[in-house]
Amino acid sequence: MSAQAASDRAQPAPLTGAALGVTAFALALGTFMQVLDSTIANVSLPTIAGNLGVSTDEGTWVITAFAVANGVSVPLTGWLMGRFGVVRTFAASVLLFTLASFLCGVAWSMPSLILFRLLQGAVSGPMIPGSQALLISIFPPSKRAVALGIWSMTALIGPISGPILGGYISDNYHWGWIFLINVPVGLGCALVTWNVMRTRETPTRNLPIDVVGLGLLAFWVGCLQIVLDLGKNADWFNSGMIVVLTFCSGAGFVAWLIWELTEAHPAVNLSLFANRNFALGTLCLCLGYALFFGNNLLLPLWLQQQLGYTATWAGLVSAPSGVVAVLMTPFLTRFASKVDARWMATLAFGAFAVSYFMRAAFTTYADFPHLVAPILAQGVAMSVFFLALLNISLDGIPPEKIPAASGISNFARITAGSFAASLVTTVWDRREALHQTHLVDVMGASSAALTGARAQLAGVGLSDPQSVSAVARQVIGQAYMLSANDICFFCGCASVAMIGLIWLARKPGALAGPVAAD
Repeated sequence: MSAQAASDRAQPAPLTGAALGVTAFALALGTFMQVLDSTIANVSLPTIAGNLGVSTDEGTWVITAFAVANGVSVPLTGWLMGRFGVVRTFAASVLLFTLASFLCGVAWSMPSLILFRLLQGAVSGPMIPGSQALLISIFPPSKRAVALGIWSMTALIGPISGPILGGYISDNYHWGWIFLINVPVGLGCALVTWNVMRTRETPTRNLPIDVVGLGLLAFWVGCLQIVLDLGKNADWFNSGMIVVLTFCSGAGFVAWLIWELTEAHPAVNLSLFANRNFALGTLCLCLGYALFFGNNLLLPLWLQQQLGYTATWAGLVSAPSGVVAVLMTPFLTRFASKVDARWMATLAFGAFAVSYFMRAAFTTYADFPHLVAPILAQGVAMSVFFLALLNISLDGIPPEKIPAASGISNFARITAGSFAASLVTTVWDRREALHQTHLVDVMGASSAALTGARAQLAGVGLSDPQSVSAVARQVIGQAYMLSANDICFFCGCASVAMIGLIWLARKPGALAGPVAAD
């Protein structure tokens, strides 16, 4: 008997019938909740910030706190699953996530909400890899493609549901319900998983844990995130606090780098970056996801703050990308094993570039169909982006190191997204100020354009001060639009550049299914 056959025989028998269906659904909900909560707050930021009496800039902490905590917790997932078992780790993670969601829903201030979002992100690290691993284990080997298909479709439905649910709830109910809806879902998921899977627990063993490495990682990432989130309002390096935090982040990064390269059991195995495909694939994955995440945050903010969209309609504009991804993923995956993954990545970055360049041509008069068109192109990119880049980055990695490699790529991707969320709002405001200055220079007090606009407004009954105020609002709206266009144009150029970067990688082997982050 081969080692593989012996291993398969040692595994519990696959589930069948109703037990299989109910358990698969419960496990899929674990992925759904985690993915949903990474997007559901995007369209609700203006509502949350206004209700809690803070600026939208401060409100972005709701997004970045979750992303940073989730990213830092990912390297710990492998140790937790090895030490306590996949079933216990997943069930505990879901229960703690449910508790944190309840606390987010009843948060009474922005600091309390940020604290609970940090907790929510920190405990959610095992949810996605756990749900994927357990889904695979309950299906027979011949049906594992079905398990991975369920997992992939669930992960793609989250970005569709997040903006729509977040917008609808914010417009019609208290914003806290965007988090409270997780409570019954999480309790049901944990209850079903534990009742069915507790007798199928994976073997456990005593494993060393790199406490110092994890501590240094959380320290330098946290310091850098605070710099990015607070730097704009603190006038950047004119603030002593920002200077100190920047130094702490740099020093912490260097210390973490040295420690991980010399530690016998590092939390993050940096030696994997010696593999060219892993280094290039992870770099492109991080940069591509950062551009995607930043744009997904910017669009609903622009629609609500400048074009007067409600949160519901902003969500409806953002959602079609997920619909396209869900429809196209099964079709494209069918051909994935026959196509060089670099071509699939080229399709992804090409579609992203088309989407961003289309957005760079937006005007303040753009109607709903024109706003949705680039979102559809983004959906094409999403359908192959993760699959192609994960297969490029994991090509040539020994099987025993794939969980660590997958964990690193997921940590880097999530952290890059949180950094992008902070940077995009800063750049948006900076470019807006620049464009506003240029527009004001063009429309001087004696310019024909300003004189004509004031005369037209006076003709409809506005006083001169009211006319000037109306013109000023138009100038600000145009400046924010031009700033958003600049960001989208840069993202389009960056996507094109990454097409060239991805072709520096070796030709990888045939595409496989999604790989669990560990």
